[in-house]
Amino acid sequence: MPVLIYEGPELNPNQRKELIKVLTKVKCKVTSEISKEAYYIFRKKHPDDKIGVGECILPEYSYKLQKMRNK
Repeated sequence: MPVLIYEGPELNPNQRKELIKVLTKVKCKVTSEISKEAYYIFRKKHPDDKIGVGECILPEYSYKLQKMRNK
């Protein structure tokens, strides 16, 4: 039973479905000898304020990034 583990921020139901679909497609492209039904995908969610990026928590980083894009 091959396993893929995704850890990241909360996703809505549509995003979760798309993530599983895309990860499965990539997995099949790379390891075509293993059927898609053999893989298990686990998703571990983490609250945004528990994720650090660029010396900030994720909400602060997202805000800074948005400000930079709007300049």
